[in-house]
Amino acid sequence: MSGRISIIGLGPGNILQRTPQATQVLEQVTDLVGYGPYVQRVEAPHHVIRHSSDNRVEAERARHALEMASAGRHVGVVSGGDAGVFAMASAVFEQVQLGPDTWRTLDIEVIPGVSAVLAAAASLGAPLGGDFCVMSLSDNLKPWPVVLRRLQLAAEAGFVIALYNPRSQARPWQLGEALLHLRQFVPLHTPVAFARAIGRPDEAVRITSIEEADADLADMSTLVLIGCAASRLIERPSGHQPWFYTLRSVVAE
Repeated sequence: MSGRISIIGLGPGNILQRTPQATQVLEQVTDLVGYGPYVQRVEAPHHVIRHSSDNRVEAERARHALEMASAGRHVGVVSGGDAGVFAMASAVFEQVQLGPDTWRTLDIEVIPGVSAVLAAAASLGAPLGGDFCVMSLSDNLKPWPVVLRRLQLAAEAGFVIALYNPRSQARPWQLGEALLHLRQFVPLHTPVAFARAIGRPDEAVRITSIEEADADLADMSTLVLIGCAASRLIERPSGHQPWFYTLRSVVAE
């Protein structure tokens, strides 16, 4: 049997938001590789071998998958959301480039998934109706001054900004500093949404302004979405969350 790797995006957590293609491929794999909670999320036949690992060992996980595929296995490398967005697809290809030439002959496919930013945006209304950017707030793989510079440029360019990995126990201060930094470059009434665990039973959404945004509203299951000058809130009757959308048109300055 020839080896194969399928890098699969599982979607944000709700099985209804997993693509049929991802479900189909998951039924074909011999092994599942990934961060523990994502591996356990998959309902797989009993013969499938699960290889769970910590969330900071992406390179080792990718090499393990490539080694098993080289031995003839069909390995499913799983990520939450879309595997190509701050997830395992790039980790696998990094190791292919660094590894033996035989890894370049493997059959490797990337199966797209519904990214957290798309699921969060859908729950809010249409905040991505104009130009937007997606950033990881983690400084594990890039210097913090680079993060701040990119935030500034995105805000000055008028992009809606979606922040992945906003806060964790190991990184408790970055989001607060990022919000403080952004207050220099966007109007203080700019809407900010904290969208947590979208599509899962513990889903929670909070909409506020950049002036009043509190970093304590976020954890690693939260996507933070920061509007721009073209973003609007449509207030609704008491008990209903406002709709958050961004104008499609831009007026020349």
